[in-house]
Amino acid sequence: MNRYVKGARSERELISMLKDNGYSVMRAAGSGVNSLSPDVIAFREGKGFAFECKAWNESGISVAGEKIENLKEWERNTGMETFIAWRMQGREWFFIKLDEMKKTPASYRISKKDTLKINRREDSFFN
Repeated sequence: MNRYVKGARSERELISMLKDNGYSVMRAAGSGVNSLSPDVIAFREGKGFAFECKAWNESGISVAGEKIENLKEWERNTGMETFIAWRMQGREWFFIKLDEMKKTPASYRISKKDTLKINRREDSFFN
């Protein structure tokens, strides 16, 4: 399965999960194509969250530096807490704050080990 199809399917899964938990949700236009906005935004009771979705089973994830910088700008401009939403194969969703990603020369990265240690999962948003 190509990366775009897998990513789009994962985004729809996250949207469904958020909707089932009382959020109004939308998938951003250009999701997966440009680096200007997050993939998914969700609102409930005056509070909003933004998510950049990743779905792969690797030892860690990397996100292009430009993408993270744009997401940080989005977070500053909107006041919406913005997360990397990582769907690991065979596991539930994990949510990583932008400042938890470690800067490398070309990207921002976090290991699976560090993500599991942070252990921020979907129940963080549903209480």
